[in-house]
Order: sequence, then C-alpha cells, then structure tokens
Amino acid sequence: MPLYEHIQLARQDISAQQVESMVDGFQTIIKDGGGSIGKSEYWGLKNLAYKIKKNRKAHFSLFNIDAPHDAVAEMERQMRLSTDVIRFMTIRVDEHDTNPSPILKRGDRDDRRGGRRDRDRDSRRGGPGPGAKPERKAAADKEGGGS
Repeated sequence: MPLYEHIQLARQDISAQQVESMVDGFQTIIKDGGGSIGKSEYWGLKNLAYKIKKNRKAHFSLFNIDAPHDAVAEMERQMRLSTDVIRFMTIRVDEHDTNPSPILKRGDRDDRRGGRRDRDRDSRRGGPGPGAKPERKAAADKEGGGS
C-alpha cells in the first residue's frame, strides 16, 4: 500500500481534547478503509504566519498513513466538510520516519535548557538577568560617581 504523511490545522477556538477526538475520527476512516496509522503527533496550538479563515493560531496534528488511495480520499473529503479543519495536506512518501518530528525535538530542547527565553536573551546582551536588582542612581550620586 502507498505511504502518506498527513498534517492538519484545526481552528484555534476548539480544545485540544476536541482536536484529539476529531483526529481519532479521521483515523477511524483510514482503518475502516483498510489502512493503518503508523505515528500520530499532536504539536499543539501554534501561531500561523498569516491569517487563515480569520484564525491567527491553529492546532497542528501529524500522522503517518499506510492506506489505499480511496481511504485517504474519503478522509480528505470528510475534512473538507468539517468546519473545524482550516487546512490539511497529504503527501505521498517513499518511507515513514519513525523518529519524533523536528517540531517535537525542538520543544524537548527548550525544556532541557530550563525555559531559556528571557534569561538567556539578557545574558547574551550583557544585561542583568530577570532576578537582578535595579541600580539606584541616588547611591551612585552620593559616592561621587554620578553626573
């Protein structure tokens, strides 16, 4: 059977549980059509580069499909009818990658670094970190270091 990678974007105003149940419904269509799902990943709610159907964010989901074309076509037809799916893309591939996707790997790297956002940015600039106390100008003036 042909191998596919499928990614879908769901509306921002539905919950993650609703997205998971929607994905399960689409995966059931594939299984009923004689196919199987290799890997399924939920990437979370992410910002979009531009608005799509008045949405600035979307829930991203990826799964690997091993199914006949008719089952994939039926799943895509159901997605076009769904108001919760704003975009989807299915690509035929030669083989599936069983490792976690780069999107999930990037999230693990951020967690290992301990929330690198503000602390690392300030240290690269040479400025104080988020826990540093502000300097007092009055104390510098008394010592003669003021202007």
